[in-house]
Amino acid sequence: MVLVTVRDNEPFEKALRRFRRKVEREGIRKDIKKNSFYLKPGEKRRLKQRLAEKRRRKAARRAQRKMPSKAPPPNSMPNGG
Repeated sequence: MVLVTVRDNEPFEKALRRFRRKVEREGIRKDIKKNSFYLKPGEKRRLKQRLAEKRRRKAARRAQRKMPSKAPPPNSMPNGG
């Protein structure tokens, strides 16, 4: 549970900002969104697989950017012809 006490002479907006930051850090909004509707076990498994594949592709793109290949550009023709 997130608890924020408003200090003396502290603007309400500042306390609200601290509250939002704590809620975000705790992951409460993510949890509420995840549990806002029911997913059947098979759907949950497929969603998990899709997210894992997305992470793998993203990691591969990042790795490729760090180590660019020495291959020629795809529009150039071999043997100069």
